[in-house]
Amino acid sequence: QVQLVESGGGLVQTGGSLRLSCVASGSILSINAMVWYRQAPGKQRELVAASTSGGGTHYAEFAKGRFTISRDNAANTVSLQMNGLKPEDTAVYYCLCNARVQTRPWPYDTWGQGIQVTVSS
Repeated sequence: QVQLVESGGGLVQTGGSLRLSCVASGSILSINAMVWYRQAPGKQRELVAASTSGGGTHYAEFAKGRFTISRDNAANTVSLQMNGLKPEDTAVYYCLCNARVQTRPWPYDTWGQGIQVTVSS
């Protein structure tokens, strides 16, 4: 099994910065992708940024130029540096990890519990 622990959320003013982190632990053999999603009240969950095992990254349009995803493979950690935050970035941010574990023959997704990010105007 994989356990995810997210940290770094909170309240920040418009234009401020936050850094989210997500640490994966458990009987992990390898991690394919680590992804950040977010869900604002009344809206669908949406992808923010993704990091693949090969070092590739992908960003939602709204995140380009403001957010940076980075990954520490040795520590099974993914971070999301968010700069220039706007009130519309207010949401619960979720970490997703796609990994192979010792007890399953194929990779599967694990979601974190979510962490609140609030940007005040």
